[in-house]
Amino acid sequence: LNIHASLLPRWRGAAPIERALLAGDRETGVALMQMEEGLDTGPVYASRTLPITAECRGSDLWRQLSQLGAELLRESLRPLAAGSLTPTPQPEEGVTYAAKLTAADRIIDWRRPAAVVDRQVRCFAPKPGARCKISAGSLEGKWLKIIDGAIVASSDQSPGSCRLIDGAISVGCGEGTAYRVHTLQPEGKPAMAADAFWHGLRGGGLTL
Repeated sequence: LNIHASLLPRWRGAAPIERALLAGDRETGVALMQMEEGLDTGPVYASRTLPITAECRGSDLWRQLSQLGAELLRESLRPLAAGSLTPTPQPEEGVTYAAKLTAADRIIDWRRPAAVVDRQVRCFAPKPGARCKISAGSLEGKWLKIIDGAIVASSDQSPGSCRLIDGAISVGCGEGTAYRVHTLQPEGKPAMAADAFWHGLRGGGLTL
């Protein structure tokens, strides 16, 4: 038996929690399944769903699904032992694969819409953190982790351009959107408020 952290057959594989969050799924869950030779292909005894909210971070999802999986296992052990719980084969439709995460999954591309950036930031917050390189300014070439922020649905900023607005660094994104960074972590330094970082720059502005 195995407790898998997705609603099978969606997100079979190594990183179902992160892939659900990155894809913008509105719900996920856990599945108690019978193991077989295929990759998470076995029949499912029972499952439980969990909504993914707009504020949910990867660390939150890990904790919530761990608890949900424990509850599901506790509820299922006696019926399993009694033989009264029958597994259901997974449907052939709706199969997706949760590929193993790589370092590239953490790198922010500001040409993408702010909603995509936001999911990436939340997925990897607070550790290991979504990140980008500073492309212009006094810290050009340095890595910057983005820890917390919010979507701006409409903006005239070009992708990667930065402004300080109401104590946050507004970064232009694709499709006429922007992302306001509230908390970040410069390379080799502790996490800090975005406005503190901005005021510490040695002139030349900032482009990501």
